[in-house]
Amino acid sequence: MDAKKIGTIIKERRKHLGVNQQTLADLASVGLNTLVTIERGEGNPQLNTLLTILDTLGLQMDINLKTLDYETM
Repeated sequence: MDAKKIGTIIKERRKHLGVNQQTLADLASVGLNTLVTIERGEGNPQLNTLLTILDTLGLQMDINLKTLDYETM
């Protein structure tokens, strides 16, 4: 999933809950500019920041990690 899609999901969920950006930023303890940037699908937020925002909105993100076979590289 790309950053634009994640930003859209966050924005839509926030609006669905009737929360403005400043309130969400305060609840998630992130800066307003950080939240705005994430909702636009820009920047490169730290994973912890992103997970905190998602948790505040009652959302989850599944992350699949694959093991690389370095012997074939």
